[in-house]
Amino acid sequence: MKKRIVITLCLLLAAVLTGTGAVGYLTFLRPADNPPADACAPGSTPGTRPIVVAAGASMTQGRLGADWVSALRADPRHRGYQFVNAGINGNTTADLRQRVDADVIACHPAAVTLLIGTNDVRNGVPLEQYRDNLRAIVDHVKTRTTAKIALMSLPPLGEDLDATINRTLSGYNAAIKQIAAGAGVAYLPAHERMVDALRQGHGAGPKYAFSFGRALAAAAQHHLLGRSWDQVARYGGRQLLIDDVHLNERAGAIVADLVAHWLSRTPVPTR
Repeated sequence: MKKRIVITLCLLLAAVLTGTGAVGYLTFLRPADNPPADACAPGSTPGTRPIVVAAGASMTQGRLGADWVSALRADPRHRGYQFVNAGINGNTTADLRQRVDADVIACHPAAVTLLIGTNDVRNGVPLEQYRDNLRAIVDHVKTRTTAKIALMSLPPLGEDLDATINRTLSGYNAAIKQIAAGAGVAYLPAHERMVDALRQGHGAGPKYAFSFGRALAAAAQHHLLGRSWDQVARYGGRQLLIDDVHLNERAGAIVADLVAHWLSRTPVPTR
């Protein structure tokens, strides 16, 4: 009897570890669809469609939460573009600044979107350092390419808009808007659209309380239980965010719509 219990427990533990490992890989290790390493590597055959590079961190990579870049890629209205996903989990502006040549410039893009800074805020990167990094990225892309560029404001962190971290976030979003205006590039108000959506909803949501465990639990609901990202958010009492950082499908659609509208009013040339 004891032997049978031990065997059962061991099998259950193995199943849990296997499931956790699979969720961890799908969420944190699996690269984005059509990353620069595949689309823009030396020796790769250039296509005829103009390239749109979406550069950023996990909200752009789309493995934890909605994949708005793939949504644009799948939309028949945008079949004339090739979308390259240059999002990497955990990146800050300093990380993107280091890889901008390999992951953006090397693609010879016709258009570039930048959604970067959430991890700077979370990690306490000083605002001036963030500003310097973002300005350097934009200036480098402008100097080395002829791409149209769009900067996106950062989504809320948690859904309590009066929380301290969201008051801090406002300074970073102000910097994004100022840099876009100074550089003569587009500004896409992702934060503003999401704030409007939250205010039209059921009032203040949960305060920011992101953790690796919370992110893994959200991913497990999606990959193991088959819940949509919208369902994951609702299960946690949220409207737009699955874990206080990453986007559900509704929030992802806000970002995708902003980018789609920008592309439609600023057509890029064919290659």
